[in-house]
Amino acid sequence: MRLPYVADPPQTTTEDEARILAAVQARRAPNPLLPLDLALLHSFPVTEGWNSFIGVIRTRTSLSTVIRELAICRVAVVNGALFEWEQHAPLLSEGGLSDEALVLIGDKKADFLDESSLRLLSAEQRAVLKYTDAMTKTVTVPDEVFAEVEGCFSDQKVVEITATIAAYNCVSRFLVALDVGEKNH
Repeated sequence: MRLPYVADPPQTTTEDEARILAAVQARRAPNPLLPLDLALLHSFPVTEGWNSFIGVIRTRTSLSTVIRELAICRVAVVNGALFEWEQHAPLLSEGGLSDEALVLIGDKKADFLDESSLRLLSAEQRAVLKYTDAMTKTVTVPDEVFAEVEGCFSDQKVVEITATIAAYNCVSRFLVALDVGEKNH
């Protein structure tokens, strides 16, 4: 970490800070605070907004665990956010993806057009991965990539997938820039 982590738990000086800390601890329960939390808690207002937004992305969308985690994990791979990958890849395994599929998803050069992709991943999963790559690598999404996602998912799910990819690009950039979890330098 490029900055020192705050103490675990950090000192609070106001009721507002105590409320924010309690909300983060509740979202993580029964687990302890993560290094990400201990970096964010240098700024209680940023932590509050982060906890709220990322909490909604993680727990209140209509996306299946596998679709959500595919987007998150692929963002982590493309951006080199190893801490993010380590936190989220196990959820793909728990969701039923094979070790071979995880290797494919973890390959930064994969384009999800080859025979392995067709064999290991569903059409919906491949569409999400291609959409994630486009949003993460170039921001602009080609019409054919968008059409593939739109053909697989409802408008609500397209918005939720897009928000998940956008949110986790923010997460990965924070993690990599500050070297949270000591994984990137």
